[in-house]
Amino acid sequence: MDLKIWFRETRPNFLLITPLIFSVGLALAYVDGYFDALSAIIGLVGAVLAHISINVLNDYFDFRSGLDMMTKRTPFSGGSGMLPAGLLRSRDVYLFAVGCLALDGIIGLYFALLRGWLILPLVLVSAASIYFYTTHLSRWLVGEIVTGLNFGPLMVMGSYFIQTGGYSLGALVSGMVPGILIGTLLFLNEFPDVAADKEVGRNNIIIKLGTAKSSRIYASLIASAYAWILGAIILGLMPVTAAIVLITLPIAFRAVKGVLINHQDVGKLIPAMAANVMLDLTAIAAMAIGIFLSVFL
Repeated sequence: MDLKIWFRETRPNFLLITPLIFSVGLALAYVDGYFDALSAIIGLVGAVLAHISINVLNDYFDFRSGLDMMTKRTPFSGGSGMLPAGLLRSRDVYLFAVGCLALDGIIGLYFALLRGWLILPLVLVSAASIYFYTTHLSRWLVGEIVTGLNFGPLMVMGSYFIQTGGYSLGALVSGMVPGILIGTLLFLNEFPDVAADKEVGRNNIIIKLGTAKSSRIYASLIASAYAWILGAIILGLMPVTAAIVLITLPIAFRAVKGVLINHQDVGKLIPAMAANVMLDLTAIAAMAIGIFLSVFL
């Protein structure tokens, strides 16, 4: 067994997103007077296992459908490439993904016993959407929305719950920001795969509207993330220190400009896709830091 190949199969370059999003919920819990290090570590392991599971299941089902043979891989789309290259067996990949999802479920049960059963609906919704994302949800025009929910409100509320044993409006509102950003990340990463996705029966906004209109939707979604933060601060639903996210605006402008100009040219679009990934990482990290800093006000 080549562990390097299995590591590459998990698409580790995207896994950093998960601890950053998870830290938003931890910061909110800390501000409210809760922090348990062991729960934070176990919960983060569960969140990363869920992320690995969706990455690997997506690889498996895309390989089985033939999509991987039709897409042009980029650093941000097209899967890991391990299965088309014959470096791993598809059955092994499937069992690995399901195993990660099962371990994540066990961690969910642990927190249900430790903090309360109200975490179970969140766990079940996440698990179902992970397993059926590629086979069903990506074909129903809801793939980006479901991804945004999983990597936004559900993850933030989950990390908050395992610390506090409850949910909060602040966690829901704050979780919408990474939700918008990660849903938009998936949206943009679908641009290079329009023809291949259509061929295997996928259905998304880019297929429906084309890349020109979709590029403008992308710009609107990025703007909406900043508008959401400012609105939440004005309404007192997020601390004013969360405005530190505004330091990422130059990255956002670079990404949006690149997408609007180069939406039809995959080669020229890649720098904008890279800027978008950097935007997501820095904006989510900045929001977690901003929320944490509010404890000193």
